[in-house]
Amino acid sequence: MFKILSGAILTLLVVSLSYLMFGKLGIPDGVTAVTPFDLKRIQGDWYEIARLDHGFEKGLSHVRNHYEIGTDGEFKLENQAFDLRHGTWQNTTGKGALIGDPAVGRLKISYFGPFYGSFNIIALDEKDYKWMMATGPSTHYLWILARDKALDDAVMQNLIRKAVGLGFKLEKLIYVDQKPESLPTSDASSKPLDQH
Repeated sequence: MFKILSGAILTLLVVSLSYLMFGKLGIPDGVTAVTPFDLKRIQGDWYEIARLDHGFEKGLSHVRNHYEIGTDGEFKLENQAFDLRHGTWQNTTGKGALIGDPAVGRLKISYFGPFYGSFNIIALDEKDYKWMMATGPSTHYLWILARDKALDDAVMQNLIRKAVGLGFKLEKLIYVDQKPESLPTSDASSKPLDQH
């Protein structure tokens, strides 16, 4: 009886987690992803300039995302960040692919096997791909990223105005520290990973 009950609970848990994770490939109501979009042009490094803070990035500064674009709309993703709480660098790797039309800036990203979350690019420097703003499946998620560790103030203010106009609540928006001088240099655990 206990084994049957345990099996039923495990099955329910897996189904529930699958629903929650696979159900996170959406885009917030009233928000659209950019088009035209060229996945190959996001190849390389992107620095987090600002974000709506959330549990899985809590306490992280100096966040850098590196995209390696493959074939057929797939890519590898490496994230590096400094954990202020523990004083160490973190490095995570994931994979991703386009969602639907390749000319629309909708991606799905996974760090946990088959479970994906959406990464919807809702503003983009279409000429040079120097900055972008993205959201997840709801307006609780927002990231502003750039090729450089700082973003022009006028561009930043335009992106904030756009986000507010789309219904994002930015009271919890944080500006991500990218200054090298704010990093400790006293021990080996504080040294960043190799840059690409």
